[in-house]
Amino acid sequence: MKRYTNLYLSIRAHKIALSGIFQLPFMINWNMPIKVMTMLYLAIIHLTFITNINAEELSQLEYLTESYPPNNYIKEGKLEGISVDLLLASMASLNEPLDISQIQLLPWSRGYMMVNSRKNRVLFSMTRTPAREKLFSWVGPITTTRVVLFSRQQDKIVIDDIDSLNKYTIGVIRGDVGESLLISSGVNDKQLIRVNNVTSLFKMLNLGRIDLFSYEENAGRWFIKETKLNTEDFKVVHTLQESDLYFAVSLGTQQKLIDKLQLAVENVKKNTLENGKTQYEMIMEKYK
Repeated sequence: MKRYTNLYLSIRAHKIALSGIFQLPFMINWNMPIKVMTMLYLAIIHLTFITNINAEELSQLEYLTESYPPNNYIKEGKLEGISVDLLLASMASLNEPLDISQIQLLPWSRGYMMVNSRKNRVLFSMTRTPAREKLFSWVGPITTTRVVLFSRQQDKIVIDDIDSLNKYTIGVIRGDVGESLLISSGVNDKQLIRVNNVTSLFKMLNLGRIDLFSYEENAGRWFIKETKLNTEDFKVVHTLQESDLYFAVSLGTQQKLIDKLQLAVENVKKNTLENGKTQYEMIMEKYK
């Protein structure tokens, strides 16, 4: 009994630490019997050990993505897109097939938080920027991207320089590269309207509740159609950045796995099919 009592006191001493580290689906009753408390404590220690074990295979990594067409999105209940097809083809080239059900579709802000909080996670598709460079390991590129500012045709907005953006209300997706590019360019925070849903922002832009919307061009045009709006009613008035999309791997993930995935992506880009085109070119053509 004495050893249980000593361990119980140790648990009490670490109560704050445990509460901060674990988000448990239940409330711990700190007045429960000592033996029960001891078993719970040992289970938590075991969980800590398991979650810190290094993944040995690419299929053991957690794959996270968002709805960001044409790169990754749901169509008729199925996850697809350029990035999804490239990832699946890359894994298959290693004879380590990835089941599509292993890819989690999440809001961008949640996926971004998750890939920053634990190793062995992969988030895609992410724009590689100087501000993000040291936050992740990078695999790719997947494809090129252009982050732009959309406006309504009828508003006749002309952007001469970045400073002129402070005259407008600009919609952004919380945590998206469009937000970070505007902030790093010196746009006043009070000019930004942050939401989590792309279609909501296009509806706001269509109604004149915001003046501009910062987003990736191809994905933006896809969402305009999905929102049942007329693509001719919107135009690109300014380009914030042209860059590449990547698979972003959380820090702490074994370098050999990162190198392995990079090699697999390069294999898909080089693998020439019977029609003379590479496997990668066929994926790109599929989503034009």
